Amino acid sequence: MESTELVVEQSLQNVQAIRDEIGKVIVGQSQVLDELMVCVLLGRHALLEGVPGVGKTTMIKTLSDLFSLDFTRIQCTPDLMPADIIGTNILVSQHDSRNEIQFRKGPLFTNLLLADEINRATPKTQSALLEAMQEQQVTVGVQTYSLPEPFLVLATQNPIEMEGTYPLPEAQLDRFFFKIHIRPPSEGELLEILERTTVPTPYRAAAVASLQSLHAIRRLIYQIPAADEVKEYAVRIITATHQTGEHDSPYIRYGASPRGAQTLLMAGKAFAFAEGRLNLAFEDIRRAALPALRHRLILTFRAEAEGVSPEALIAEILESVPELK
Repeated sequence: MESTELVVEQSLQNVQAIRDEIGKVIVGQSQVLDELMVCVLLGRHALLEGVPGVGKTTMIKTLSDLFSLDFTRIQCTPDLMPADIIGTNILVSQHDSRNEIQFRKGPLFTNLLLADEINRATPKTQSALLEAMQEQQVTVGVQTYSLPEPFLVLATQNPIEMEGTYPLPEAQLDRFFFKIHIRPPSEGELLEILERTTVPTPYRAAAVASLQSLHAIRRLIYQIPAADEVKEYAVRIITATHQTGEHDSPYIRYGASPRGAQTLLMAGKAFAFAEGRLNLAFEDIRRAALPALRHRLILTFRAEAEGVSPEALIAEILESVPELK
């Protein structure tokens, strides 16, 4: 049996190898890639928001290559039905002339599902993902089918083209561990992208970690201790998003749920591990706050009218909430 020290050392080497290999395919976007890696290491879902062409699909496909994960992409459109992604029962003729009902699995049965432009799917189809994202299973008729392990949904949406879209309801947004914003590349990054992609055979990421190593990393992250002071800090951040006597913002209608507090703590642990540390610090909680909470704040009409963003409110909360009470 391997010692804990050896497992930790190998896991840290795997994380560094993952980072190095991603950097051979993706130019820049270090913060986005770190946030995506946290989601994959923890087996949690993420919502990526960015204009077309900034590399959302390439990032997700690269992550699947790194771990040799089964990858499926579905293009969400208004005519996409739940059965198109879950699967359906079909009638199959047997050799003895009998007919048998069999379940034919849909693209949902994969390790890494890219739901492209998820806000173009109808609410009926969006809700079909809820059970899968929360319970890691789907129900067809009276039969329940377990999804593969790991199972991650990485969904994308375009923030500028809203015609013909169906905004995700709050209950489904809360299922996403992170909401990640992807910025356009700088001039230097765009030049490097041209150098890498306008060649006969662009580089494709190699598998540098196994599913076994992924599970080992996940177990280590869960075992990272969290001091009471750090947990209390995370709780105070979440409480500051609520409408209480001490924190009463005219811009926030509803604050983050308890799932937001869980996300802060677990994401903080993953960020700490990715930096080679086996202890959770206040800075890790602050680093996780933006992607963990930006989609969990429901703003008032006043905030929308005055152009106040969730990011600005989270920055204000981090500025006002002390590390130690």
